[in-house]
Amino acid sequence: MTVVALPVGDQLREWRRRRRMSQLDLATEAEISTRHLSFLETGRASPSREMILRLAEQLDVPIRECNLLLVAGGFAPMFPERDLAAPELAQARAAIDVLLESHKPYPAYALDRRWNVVASNRALPSLYAGVDPALMAPPVNAIRLSLHPAGLAPRIVNHAEWRAHLFARLRRQIELTADAGLADLLAEAESWPHPPCAAPARRLAASAEMVIPFRIRIGDEIASFFSTTMVFGTPVEVTLSELALESFFPADAATAALVRSLETLPLK
Repeated sequence: MTVVALPVGDQLREWRRRRRMSQLDLATEAEISTRHLSFLETGRASPSREMILRLAEQLDVPIRECNLLLVAGGFAPMFPERDLAAPELAQARAAIDVLLESHKPYPAYALDRRWNVVASNRALPSLYAGVDPALMAPPVNAIRLSLHPAGLAPRIVNHAEWRAHLFARLRRQIELTADAGLADLLAEAESWPHPPCAAPARRLAASAEMVIPFRIRIGDEIASFFSTTMVFGTPVEVTLSELALESFFPADAATAALVRSLETLPLK
């Protein structure tokens, strides 16, 4: 089947609507007339390369999709996309490795745009006890690993809360990027049942909650973590622009003590 890309004007109009901006709003931000913007969207005028980039910037279009806009407008893509192992990204990969390794003994991951783990510090291997080996085969997907019934889900104490948190993040990404692959991943995850209640476990002391925690049974204990997400600032390369470093920190002193007491052997 031949896939025909939408004309650049149609794509710009769709991004404007996705961002809930009127033509007047966008024209004002881009410092052009609403008449000119209307002509661009309807195909009565053809945007220059610079105009496409100006409108894309005001619409906060991800750089992967900026390339698609440029191609639809008859121009070459501007932003390169490389594998993370490419020599050109060696310095970025080195920085990622330093950040991941320095976070031990707590887990940390580098995730691509569809939540696939592209790097990990492989800390806390006991966290993955009982996970179906198929979910641990590369590429490991963090959503499937967390929420699939054969993954961590049966041991996540606050599963409903954590699931809602991840779904909200996914929906926000879909809204921002219009990524069909993410929409498919969300639909797949929504089809998974909530796990049955697991046997009671001894509860560790909890700290006051200021963020949504990730609570999981590890052996006879319940460990509580909060996560942070780090992204590259002002990237002009597609892979780096879509990369996120997810780091987990202990949410209470008991979890910190538990993690320190566990071996941090590499995953097999």
